[in-house]
Parts: sequence; C-alpha cells; structure tokens
Amino acid sequence: MIPRSIESQALRLSSWFPVVSVTGPRQSGKSTLVREAFPDYAYVNLENPQTRQQALSDPVGFVRARPRRLIIDEAQIAPQLFSMIQVVSDETNEPGQYVLSGSQNFLLLKRITQSLAGRVGILRLLPLSFSEAKSAEGGLTPDAFMLRGGYPRLYDVDMPQDAYFSAYLRTYVERDVQDYLGVRDLSAYRTLLELCAQCAGNLLNVSRLAADAGVSRETVNSWLSMLESSYIVFRLRPYHANLRKRLVKTPKLYFYDTGLLCYLLRIHTLDQLLTSPYLGMVFENLVVEERMKAYLNAGKEPDLYFYRDDSKVEVDLVDLTESGHELIAEIKSSQTYRPEFARHLGSAGDELGIPRDRRFVVERAEGDFDANGVQVKNIASWLALGRTES
Repeated sequence: MIPRSIESQALRLSSWFPVVSVTGPRQSGKSTLVREAFPDYAYVNLENPQTRQQALSDPVGFVRARPRRLIIDEAQIAPQLFSMIQVVSDETNEPGQYVLSGSQNFLLLKRITQSLAGRVGILRLLPLSFSEAKSAEGGLTPDAFMLRGGYPRLYDVDMPQDAYFSAYLRTYVERDVQDYLGVRDLSAYRTLLELCAQCAGNLLNVSRLAADAGVSRETVNSWLSMLESSYIVFRLRPYHANLRKRLVKTPKLYFYDTGLLCYLLRIHTLDQLLTSPYLGMVFENLVVEERMKAYLNAGKEPDLYFYRDDSKVEVDLVDLTESGHELIAEIKSSQTYRPEFARHLGSAGDELGIPRDRRFVVERAEGDFDANGVQVKNIASWLALGRTES
C-alpha cells in the first residue's frame, strides 16, 4: 500500500466521533485506506449482493449482529442502515464505533446529513498527492506526475494511463450520470467533459458551455453538479471581501486530477504536454489541486481563492486557510523567470494585507530564489514543502 497522509486524521477523528466517513472520487483509495487505518475492525462491503440484500431486508439485525468496530463500504447503498447506526452508536456514545466509506458521495453525504449529523467526522480523500506518489516511485518528476495524475492504480499496476482513464470514464463517470440523472445522450455529456477540460483554469461560462455542447443551461448546471459531487471538477471562488472595489464574481473551473485533465485534452505523452498550448493551464491546475490536497490530508478545510478586480489586477491563487500563513501566488509554466510574472503581486498583496515574504511565483525553473522581494519557487520544492513552510 502507498502510505496516505490522511491516515493520521482518520485515526484522530475516530477518537472524537462515534462515526467516521471517508468520501472522495471513485478509485482514490478509500477502501484501502480505511482497512489499513482500522485493521482490527470488522469489514463489510455492500457491493456484495448477498451482503447488500441482508442490509436492505433487515437493517436492525444487520447492525445488531455485528461488532461496534465496523467498516461499512459503499454504505450509501442501504440508506436504512444509517438510522440504525445512529441508534446503536447513541447507546454508548463511544468514539470510533463505525467507519463508513462510499463512492457515491452525493448519496453518502445526504444519508449522513439526514441521520448522523453531529455524530460523524468527515474526511475527503483525493487521488495521490505528488509527495505520496513520489514515495511509491522515487524518480517521479512533477512534469511526469502532471501527465499521469494521482489515481493509485496507476502506481500499483504498470498500465498505460490512456487505458486507465478510458475505462474510468466509462465505468464510473458516465455510469453515475446515467444512473442518477437518467442521461441517455452520453455523447453530449462527453462533449461537456472535454469542453470543461479546455476551459480549466478559466472563468466558468455556463452559457458558452451550453451552446457549445448543444444542451440547455439547466442541463449544464445539473451535469456540473454531478461532476462536482463525484470529485471530478471543482470551482475556485473569486476573493471578494473588499467591498470598496468591484471584483469578478464568476468562479474558475479546475479538475481534481491533472492526469484525467490531460486525457480529456487528448494529451498522451510528456512530449505532447510540454509542447502543448494547454501546458500553462494544466500546470496551474496542478498547483491549485495540490494545495487543496495538502489541507484536506491535514484535516483542514481549504480556504482558497483567485483575485481579479475591474482594473485587471489578477493573481492566480489566494490562500487564506491558516491564520498567520496567508499567501498569494502567481503560477507560470515557464522555465525562465521574468519580472512581469510578479507585476500584480505587489498591488494585490497590499490590498489583501499579505506580507512581502508570502508573495510567490511558482514555476518550472530550476532552484528557488528571491527576485526583488518576490519569492520564486521551483515546482518540485513547492510541492515538497508542507502547508505552512512554503
């Protein structure tokens, strides 16, 4: 097993809450994580037809007959279990009684909200971070990771990433939208996915996506909600706390995994990526997604934004997650530093109250250095640093 940074947070939550839930995209390693973190717990998987039938037909007996140190995988399949888990866990109110995981995150979270509010600690497990993937493959470079992404199976089995992502889209992403939204026109859905990839790192324009995909705005919003619930894409909000200025209010769209992003962009080799007109946005996506992973793996809710005002002052990343360690960063895929990369860091940093030593340019150049008060970070060292060290 590839060691996961979030494991210590799972153990910590189990010492506080009666129930721990692990959500995240399909194939991100949730089942492996919970079985590794809680080796002494009994384990059931509701994907097993016989087990699922037992849970559906007799939820009271299913829970009562099993120990109170129990992992239930794909728990959302049997919603009747949640009320019974509430009853049983309340009888002693001891921490660490149940661990729930599931791949249908929207259903799992709905059941938790309905029955287990206040009793459950929730973790989000994303695909491998760069540091986790590098622990499995010591010679891995940020560029190679940017192309391959972080889904664990790509590091467990020597298989072409195109074969993996083709199967991933058919087996999981498209199946979800068929099963839960009743979508039958998968060609339009795949078109939307590819359009989302092409606008990654840019302002989200739902009307343009709808026109280009040949579907309604309502359909696009519905499909985007499914993609967000499945942890395929996420929206980065604009920073707008300063009411004295008119700031852009439209979010940007990003992918949780650059490997999937590259596949949807039809980028299949590292040479293609490094010469692609999409390199800049894929690199930006990498930096933003990795910042998010760092916080989630530490059990913190990311408080990330971008900044753009009506004077066209723009900064790619504003990180306000940890008080005293706020930062802003411009993200450039160039291997050569240019002073114009930092041209907005001064005014935006002053506006946001970010200290000069917390203003960064992150790029693919070799080495780290100071450029007239701006901290220039190579991507490898940026990704290797902890959250508050950068």
